[in-house]
Amino acid sequence: MSGAALERVFREASGRIVGALAARFRDLTLAEDAFAEACARALEVWPAKDVPGDPAAWLYQVAVRAALDGLRRRRTQQRFVSQSPPETEVQEPLEDEEDVIPDERLRLIFICCHPAVSIDARAALTLRLVCGLTTLEIARAFLVSETTMAQRLTRAKAKIADAGIPFELPAAQFWPERLDAVLATIEIAYAKAHEDSAGSGPHAQFAAEMLELTRTLVQVVPAEAEPAALAAMVRFAEARRPARIDGAGLMIPLSEQDPRRWQRSLIDEANDFLNRAVEIDPNPARVIQAQIHAAWCSRPNLEVPPPWPQVLDLYDALLFRRDDPIVRLNRLVAVAEVHGVETALSQLEAMDRELLRDFAPYHAVRADLLRRAGRSEAALKAYDEALATISAQAERQWLTRQKGLILLPED
Repeated sequence: MSGAALERVFREASGRIVGALAARFRDLTLAEDAFAEACARALEVWPAKDVPGDPAAWLYQVAVRAALDGLRRRRTQQRFVSQSPPETEVQEPLEDEEDVIPDERLRLIFICCHPAVSIDARAALTLRLVCGLTTLEIARAFLVSETTMAQRLTRAKAKIADAGIPFELPAAQFWPERLDAVLATIEIAYAKAHEDSAGSGPHAQFAAEMLELTRTLVQVVPAEAEPAALAAMVRFAEARRPARIDGAGLMIPLSEQDPRRWQRSLIDEANDFLNRAVEIDPNPARVIQAQIHAAWCSRPNLEVPPPWPQVLDLYDALLFRRDDPIVRLNRLVAVAEVHGVETALSQLEAMDRELLRDFAPYHAVRADLLRRAGRSEAALKAYDEALATISAQAERQWLTRQKGLILLPED
């Protein structure tokens, strides 16, 4: 197996393994150190032997042994019986143990959304531990630098260690205090799968996982509106996936997608979740976001005009509940269609460009508006900035095509 293949296995397995280790041993640092040891061992063993049939299970078993060794060393060094783990925690796993890594991602997300740190920090830490996102990917989702995010993650882990709160699933009455962070984690994890129209990116598997995970979350907290709204959003978005690229692998913008290619069964399911959310509470931000998706998915065919006025009204309502740069940027796409490109451009230029410098959609929206406004040189530069921050091929092909539509004035 090549180094690239090994890296792929580590990336896909790391979140679930570290989360499971942290939940089992109730020690985040120990879990990360143990997984690192398991990865190092794999790099030694796998190239010389056949790769295990279930590489993730192999890594988990080796990491458990590394964690147990670490606990024993810690006990010996500290010489305090009180520091020893319970006897049930130091049992060696059986060689033929089945289902070594249980599919309990939602449980792990609740565990990792630790109340010792802020909601954003909880979500960021959970995305790192359970979902295996890189620090850079998380930083871009939160519109901060990689260095800033690395510092936040370090501080969050330190706070959890200092707080003395068990790293375990809390009783049900304490779930509401973790719910916002759980929702943010799922939302960002799905966004990583959705940002690649072709579904070929490193986090493509999140799409199917988040469909099931949101369904389970609604069952776990049935009286809450936002889990149902998030379940609706994921389904509306996934329903449109078959129409997101053309035969040549080129991304198709939402307004140009053929609604007849959308998966109506998923749209019906999404509408059921949205109706449930509205009945509980029509006001939360995610409920309005789901209504924006629903507006698009109500379009039956390309002969019916895009619902830009309705979408803009919903974004205006959303701003009262979630006024952040990403909402404002998405709203400007509708502003351009309803009130004109120049109006959208003036509002875009008033946004914090430094904050959005690594956010690819900002550069893509700006490039499109500049091109449509006839500002060719500025548009070309904006397209280059967008291409520098996007790796997904379908999106890159579309941006390259749009860039090619620009006609520079002759000298």
